Amino acid sequence: MRALFSVSDKTGVVEFASRLVSLGWEIIATGGTMKLLQEAGLKVINISEVTGFPEICDGRVKTLHPKVHGALLGRRDLESHRRELAENGIEYIDLVCVNLYPFRQTISRPDVTMEDAIENIDIGGPSMLRSAAKNWKDVTVVCHPEDYDIVIDELKTSGSVSAETRLRLSAKAYTHTAEYDIMIATYMRRQAGLNEKLFLEYDLLQSLRYGENPHQHAKFYAAQEKEPYSLASAEQLNGKELSYNNIQDANAALNIVREFDEPFCVGLKHMNPCGAAVGADVTEAWKKAFEADKVSIFGGIVATNREIDLATAQLMKPVFLEIIMAPSFSDEALELLRTKKNLRLLKVDMTRDGRERSQYVSVNGGLLVQDQDLVTETVTPSMCVTKAAPAAEDMSDLNFAWRIVKHVKSNAIVVVKNGMTYGVGAGQMNRIGSAEIALKQASATLAEGGRKIEEEGLVLASDGFFPFDDCVALAAQYGVKSIVQPGGSIRDNDSIAKADECGISMLFTGSRHFKH
Repeated sequence: MRALFSVSDKTGVVEFASRLVSLGWEIIATGGTMKLLQEAGLKVINISEVTGFPEICDGRVKTLHPKVHGALLGRRDLESHRRELAENGIEYIDLVCVNLYPFRQTISRPDVTMEDAIENIDIGGPSMLRSAAKNWKDVTVVCHPEDYDIVIDELKTSGSVSAETRLRLSAKAYTHTAEYDIMIATYMRRQAGLNEKLFLEYDLLQSLRYGENPHQHAKFYAAQEKEPYSLASAEQLNGKELSYNNIQDANAALNIVREFDEPFCVGLKHMNPCGAAVGADVTEAWKKAFEADKVSIFGGIVATNREIDLATAQLMKPVFLEIIMAPSFSDEALELLRTKKNLRLLKVDMTRDGRERSQYVSVNGGLLVQDQDLVTETVTPSMCVTKAAPAAEDMSDLNFAWRIVKHVKSNAIVVVKNGMTYGVGAGQMNRIGSAEIALKQASATLAEGGRKIEEEGLVLASDGFFPFDDCVALAAQYGVKSIVQPGGSIRDNDSIAKADECGISMLFTGSRHFKH
């Protein structure tokens, strides 16, 4: 029995080859792999001894030869194949251990040149993998170090690799070459300025219990490249597995958290924030976020951009929550929160890397692709379009409200005061409906504390422009003193006039952030 080795990832390869030799196998190898195995004391046949031809073109051509591919593709069950191989002095190769040049790592380097990339396009490796994989009934093909032990165990137990394992390894080899070709095609198309194809590569992370509803099957796939603020790379420290809806909601919460550098906490239900706040520390941020809507947070998801300490954990523990996400948990906080066995605790990488990425949304028979909406404008006094100017102390609230309303489902209205949401109106078919919900909620929240909304001087943010002046008029009834919105309606002047009439300052950012 003969095995051919040619690997870039040399993890475990010496041990694998040694165990094959101990089972009576001959080893053929190329270049650097041959040198490594020989240095380990193994007897290795140079590929050139098999082909009768030297490696040429700086090693570009060494395995593209009938004595390699005939040895892999020749069927053992066909007498004609056996005769032709014998007539041409070709011996079978029964196992191929190959993985490919590190193309992904090469093009990930910031200083990579196209010449470097081209030289890391493997030709012989994919060809050997595909030949061996095609003839899986007779040949074992191994491209992942994780499969070395499986092959050895079966050889030791039964003297051969089972057909089931060979088929599975064949599929993995085709996957390996397909992923490799996608990487190369994507890179080369980018260099050539072609964009009519889109290749996506995701790995199964987990099968979910069900999808959006119990009768729907669902799976969670992760992108090859890790990114911050991602559930795909989060570490679950406690609780039962995430559901489809958990993942959707948690992702929405993380997108909101990403807006803030100061200590921040958000509670979220059904893809919308129900309470959000900044604070001097994580404890204050949680207290304010919870006070914003004690009812809706029940069974919700919480995310913060600071470590959860014991003091914060003690306040969170009595509240029924599905998930708590943070960049870290103190040991004491983790110990306390783990007493709730079903509470999912997720440690999430919240390191900002500044990279621009795409967002994908499936539609029937297609896929929408857009840039992620990662840039949020700073609201400044110069954006004011009314006679009344915003008070200096309101600028932080205007910026806070603008960053929150960006992540509320359109039509969206958010009412805030002192870095805390008091009312959130989401997903209504008209903007006045969202404004009514947000303002009535704010009024009720303040009334619980014995305060009157008309006396608070709240700030209101809208994710879209006002098509009529009705939202301004309603805001005035509730004592709102400053509004931030994108502007851009053909009837902007009506809203400006109403604001002037009511003594409200209004700022136009010039940019919108719809979230459908």
